[in-house]
Amino acid sequence: MADFQSVQGRQAIGAGDMSVDAGLRGFMLGVYNKMGLGLVLSAALAYVAGTVAPVTAFVFGTPFLYVVMFGPLAILLISSFAMRNPSPLASGIIYWSVVSLIGVSLGYWFLAATRGMIGASVTDGMLTIVKAFLITASAFGALSLWGYTTKRDLSGFGTFLFMGLIGLILASVVNIFLHSDMMSFIISVAGVLIFAGLTAYDTQGLKHQYYALGGNQRSMAVATNYGALRLYLDFINLFQFIMSMMSRGR
Repeated sequence: MADFQSVQGRQAIGAGDMSVDAGLRGFMLGVYNKMGLGLVLSAALAYVAGTVAPVTAFVFGTPFLYVVMFGPLAILLISSFAMRNPSPLASGIIYWSVVSLIGVSLGYWFLAATRGMIGASVTDGMLTIVKAFLITASAFGALSLWGYTTKRDLSGFGTFLFMGLIGLILASVVNIFLHSDMMSFIISVAGVLIFAGLTAYDTQGLKHQYYALGGNQRSMAVATNYGALRLYLDFINLFQFIMSMMSRGR
């Protein structure tokens, strides 16, 4: 899902009046609430997919696995080309479809935990998942808060983060064939750094997008859905790379 960050349109960040008002707080609260609900749904689907035997067999033992793996990217790419001016309903469907499929794919971590692949016991594996989530939530919260409150213009980091993201994707593809533990660790560290930067960058971008919309309610509803999706993907990618680091060598 990392490459979605490169295809989803990012609003240019420029100078302007960044005074905090009730409208901005309401907009950002709507984004965070939707993102939070998406994380709750993803966690529930992941747990079911990884621990309920019939569901696990269907998800990871049939061709449905390819739908889970490539469905989110396909939805995002198709919608970016086919829906130039999406409605709030359409953007909401895109958001919840992507969240649901990614949630099911995250069942891999619960499956790995139940099979002793990320801990000495099932309990240890589950605790690793919880710890990774708490670390991710803490880091994401701090980074997003900084991106929201900082007066520093983060637009200069956009190109750097984009290039880093492309490099991360290419390195991940290469390592599929190399199976290098050291490269996997380097990729995980780089992934954490890149998505940490994107969290702050995207948060500040949403502030500027709010002002650019000029109070258009329809556009703001769409922006809330896509904003939640951007931050959700930042969170999930950050979590995945942290999990990879914590489960390395097990």
